[in-house]
Amino acid sequence: MKRIVLLMMLWSVALGASGQRTEEFVRKLALPDSTYRSEIIVTEKGEAAAIVRMLQASRVEEKLNGFRVRIFFDNSQSAKSNAMATMERFQEEFPDTPVYIDYKNPDWKVTVGNCLSVEEAIILWGRVKGSFDRAFITREEISMEALTE
Repeated sequence: MKRIVLLMMLWSVALGASGQRTEEFVRKLALPDSTYRSEIIVTEKGEAAAIVRMLQASRVEEKLNGFRVRIFFDNSQSAKSNAMATMERFQEEFPDTPVYIDYKNPDWKVTVGNCLSVEEAIILWGRVKGSFDRAFITREEISMEALTE
């Protein structure tokens, strides 16, 4: 049981140390604890360490297919300022929901949420449609990083 708790604690520390290299993280774990005089011995299994190093080097960002709710879409001359105003208004009304602004010539878009299922997107759409009457659900690629926001 103690090993499971320790592994869970180490995993949470590892996630928090995402910018660190594996070797540096292992070196820090190996330093003896001054309070309890305990030490951690790290044993790498198989090619796990090599795979982690390869992924760190490639910096591949994993994305998932998901859904967001688009609350603004325009390509007029005032589209940029209207998109910014829409984003600010959304942040005031729904401060706990992530909002994204995107420009791909010539369109400005504002989308909200990080939904992995269409049902979750429908619930979000139902919450925002009263304030943003032109809102609609759209398929999006959502990064793993965005899901942790």
